[in-house]
Amino acid sequence: MFSVTVRDHIMIAHSFSGEVFGPAQRLHGATFVVDATFRRPELDDDNIVVDIGRASEQLHTICSGLSYRNLDDDPEFSGVNTSTEFLAKVIADRLAVRAQAGELGPGATGLTGLSVTLHESHIAWATYERDL
Repeated sequence: MFSVTVRDHIMIAHSFSGEVFGPAQRLHGATFVVDATFRRPELDDDNIVVDIGRASEQLHTICSGLSYRNLDDDPEFSGVNTSTEFLAKVIADRLAVRAQAGELGPGATGLTGLSVTLHESHIAWATYERDL
């Protein structure tokens, strides 16, 4: 299996519901390094997994749409704990839609999976993996 990873970041504000979150129940900020990894069993006709430039652009567009916002105020996330794991899935699903729409270039039709990892810090991160 071949893979290519591109990286960006998001800076958000949010809060959580539930005792398990302790002090994070209060409004707080978070900065995540976001890695998106694209997979395929064989390289395309140009011997690449995906157009890195297009993959980077699409990830950046998705990250820009989430950054510098209080996710608690977004109707899409109303009543949802926007955990690291949850946000990794949101970003992966948005990338999948763009890949299937051809926004990652014609070679992306051979992609079979992708994963998104959000790094909370140098010691903690979460990943969501999905098929394409």
